[in-house]
Amino acid sequence: MIGHLANYLQGPMSYRMNNEELDALIHELVVKAAGPDAGPEKDTDLVGEIVVTALKLLRDETDRGEIKMMNTALKELRYSSLVFDAYRDRPKVAVYGSARTEPDDPNYVLATEFSRRMADEERWMVITGAGPGIMEAANRGAGTDASFGVNIRLPFENGANEYLSPGKVINFKYFFTRKVQFVKESDAFALFPGGWGTMDETFELLTLIQTGKSDMHPIVMVEAEGTGYWKPWELLCDALLDQGMISPADRNLYRVTTDLDEAIEEIVTFFRVYHSQRFVDKQLVLRLQRDIPDAFVAELADEFADIIVSGTITKIDATDAEVATADHLGRPRIAFEFDRKSYGRLRALIDRINEAPPETPV
Repeated sequence: MIGHLANYLQGPMSYRMNNEELDALIHELVVKAAGPDAGPEKDTDLVGEIVVTALKLLRDETDRGEIKMMNTALKELRYSSLVFDAYRDRPKVAVYGSARTEPDDPNYVLATEFSRRMADEERWMVITGAGPGIMEAANRGAGTDASFGVNIRLPFENGANEYLSPGKVINFKYFFTRKVQFVKESDAFALFPGGWGTMDETFELLTLIQTGKSDMHPIVMVEAEGTGYWKPWELLCDALLDQGMISPADRNLYRVTTDLDEAIEEIVTFFRVYHSQRFVDKQLVLRLQRDIPDAFVAELADEFADIIVSGTITKIDATDAEVATADHLGRPRIAFEFDRKSYGRLRALIDRINEAPPETPV
């Protein structure tokens, strides 16, 4: 009990009800909900802040419609995280694309084969929007055991496609909560031809990565040969580049292809040496699948000096912040002070890391 209370009290002192009786009741409620046998790592501080936020809605006399929206969003996010939690050890690729694509369309066939190969050959799972068209094709290819569906409830669609098991379908009322879970739960993204919804998801995904609001992920834009869907996209990016709206390095963030081998290789090789990232204070920590030679790290520091604010790229042990949360403690690490704006160049750095030779035995 004392551990839970101490953990709760670590939260910002200003974020309370500022009512001694209410704050004491919140403390008691959160500690009891955590259970007597749970350790202080139960995040009682954050759960306490959620309770405070909910109660402040009453104090603020917030409109009922707004409270309903917030309540639904929180419930959707919680349930979705619960469903995915049992599969944290399996990498997942999100597949976007049109609900209108018919089974005899070459892009439907391509999406089916892409997902079959990702599931059967690479042991990845597939996340779709649960609908018909490209989404159905991807779930069909992956099979029910390797498929998830994050379904948006729409009056003109009939729910999830037949290639999804009920236990792996999460229904959302709001697009924004659905988008959060798509990005949060996916390790890679495959974008097939689609309408405004697909374009919306494409732009949002690239914006999140370009601005550092999402970790780096491999993104492939796939189409059947001869269909020409992504050609206008390339022309648009040419115009943005010509007018200085994006940088040349931003085009490192995605790859357009008609070749399934190339699409799959782009995703799989992204994690050949690179594992994950985390910002700790001013440092960007890159966790690796294996150690890399010191000489190669020095080469990286020279090649990517333009995105290093100060110092250089060095090998490090797990930081205190990572130790406190048991965050991939067994992984080798390199770190540097990243400028937090050159994410296209950061993607190029990750690609170079994935070319690293094995460390030479002593």
